[in-house]
Amino acid sequence: MVEALKKNGKLSRKGPVVLVIMDGVGIGKYKEGDAVQAAQLDNLDSLSATYPHTELKAHGVAVGLPTDDDMGNSEVGHNAMGCGRVFAQGAKLVANSIKSKEMFNGETWKKLTNNVVDKDSTLHFIGLLSDGNVHSHVDTLKAMIVQAKADGVKKVRVHALLDGRDVGEMSALEYFDPFAEFLKELSTDDFDAKIASGGGRMQITMDRYDANWDMVKKGWETHVLGEARKFDSAHDAIVKLREETGAIDQDLPPFVIAEDGKPVGTIEDGDSVILFNFRGDRALEITKAFEAEELTEFDRKRRPDVEYAGMMEYDGDLHLPAQFLVTPPKIDRTLGEYLVASKVKTFSISETQKFGHVTYFFNGNKTGYFDHGYEQYVEVPSDIVPFEQRPWMKCAEIADKVIEAVAEDKWDFIKLNFPNGDMVGHTGIFEAVVCSMEAMDLQLGRIRKAVEAAGGVMILVADHGNADDMFEHDKKTGEVKRKADGSPKAKTSHSLNPVPCIIADPTYNGEYDKTLVEGLGISSIPATVMNFLGFVPPEDYDQSIITLK
Repeated sequence: MVEALKKNGKLSRKGPVVLVIMDGVGIGKYKEGDAVQAAQLDNLDSLSATYPHTELKAHGVAVGLPTDDDMGNSEVGHNAMGCGRVFAQGAKLVANSIKSKEMFNGETWKKLTNNVVDKDSTLHFIGLLSDGNVHSHVDTLKAMIVQAKADGVKKVRVHALLDGRDVGEMSALEYFDPFAEFLKELSTDDFDAKIASGGGRMQITMDRYDANWDMVKKGWETHVLGEARKFDSAHDAIVKLREETGAIDQDLPPFVIAEDGKPVGTIEDGDSVILFNFRGDRALEITKAFEAEELTEFDRKRRPDVEYAGMMEYDGDLHLPAQFLVTPPKIDRTLGEYLVASKVKTFSISETQKFGHVTYFFNGNKTGYFDHGYEQYVEVPSDIVPFEQRPWMKCAEIADKVIEAVAEDKWDFIKLNFPNGDMVGHTGIFEAVVCSMEAMDLQLGRIRKAVEAAGGVMILVADHGNADDMFEHDKKTGEVKRKADGSPKAKTSHSLNPVPCIIADPTYNGEYDKTLVEGLGISSIPATVMNFLGFVPPEDYDQSIITLK
C-alpha cells in the first residue's frame, strides 16, 4: 500500500485532467513516408500552435530497453507512463538472464529439460522468429537450443511465427533460412533439431485481449496437432504461400513441415514446451490453451500432458503461466495506486486492442482494479476485421464516452488510448494510416471542446512512434527504399522517433513555467499528471514536464 500524495498548494483545475495517448504517433524524421505529416490534422496542429509542447523520448533506455537501437512499444511505454520511473524491461531482463546463465541454472529450465531427457521426448519452442526484440529475439532462441543440447536434450522442434511487423514486412526468409542452417549445423546423430510449423503472427497463435480466439485455435491445430497445409521446408512454405496469397509475412497462413507425409513435430504427452516470447499481451491466450483444465473458447481436440513454461510471467496477478524462465520487473507504486490512495477518481478507456494498455500495463502489469470505488474501466469492443478496412477503428466511440465522462463532473483523471496510429500503422498501408490519423484528429477536436468547457487540462502524448515512419529508408542516405516497380518499400514496425507532448491548459494562470522541460522521456507523464491534480510527486519519480513557480 502507498500513502496519499501531499498537496502542492499551487495548481488546481475545475475540470478533469485528461490524458490522451495517441498510440504510435511520433515526430517523424523523414517527410516521405510520414503519414502524420501527410494527414490533415487541423485539431492537432491547432493544439500545438496554441499550447506549450515538447518532445519526449519513447524508445531504448528511456523505457527500460537494452539500447537506443531498440524500438519502444506499447507495453513498456504504458509501463513507463503508469509508474513514473524506468524499469529494466523484457528484452533486457532476458538478455541479462542468458548472459549470466541465471536462466539455465533456474529450476524451471532444469525441470523442462530433465523431463525430456528422462522420457527421451521432445523439447518444443513456440514464438516469433525475428530480431525485433519487442516480443522475442532469435538470438535468445539460439542460446536456449545450444544449452538444451549441452544439457542432454536429444530432440528439439521449433514452431516459428513469422513477424513482418516489428521487422520488415517481407523479411521472414532473412531469419528462417539462416536459422534452418543453424539447426542443421547443430544437429548430429545424437541431436535432432528442426522447424516443425509456422504461420503469420496476425493469423495464428498471437491473439491478445480475447479479440479473436480463432487465431489461437489455428495456432493450436498447427503447432500441437500438426493440422495445417504441409510443406517440405519452412523456406518452401513461405515462398509458396507468398506467391499464392500475395500476403505480407504477418498475414501468411499456417503451415506444417512434414517428412514422408507426416508432421515432424506434433506436441505429444511427455514433451516440454517453452513459449519463448517475453512480452505478455500476445502470450496469455496460447498459455491458457496449454494450462487450462477446461477451455470454452475452442475445442482443443486433445490436450497433451506436457511441462509448459513461458519466457516470463505474463500476468503477475493471475500468475500465468504457472512456470516461467525469467522473473519480470517488479513494478510498484504506480500512478494508479497513488491516485486511489489520494482519493482521486479515475476513468480509463480504450477499445479492445489497447484496453489492456490503459489498465493492465499502465498499472504495472497488474490485472483488475486497485479500488473499484475510485476507478472505472471501459472497453469498447474492437472490430474483428483487418485494420486497413476500418482505419478509423473505434476512435469516435471512445471519444463519445470520454466526452460523457467529462460532462459527468465526477472524474478527476481520465485516460484514454486511440490505437489508430499503431494498429493501422502495422499494416504498412500508407493511405489507410493517413485516414486513421485524420479520423483520430476529428475526435481530438471534440474532446478538446469538452475539456475546455469543463475547465480541465488535456495532456496529449504517445507511447512510441509508428505512423510517422511508414517507408523503409536507407540509414546512411535517408533515401526511401523502393521495390522493383519503383513503389516505396513499406515499413510496418515502430520508429525510433520521439513523440509529441502538448499541455492544453485553457485556464492557465501562471502557476508554472510555460516553457516545458526538454530532454525527458514518457516516464515523466505521471509526475506531470500529479502536478495538475494538485499533488507533489514522489521524490524518486522522474521529473515533471512542467516546473511549478
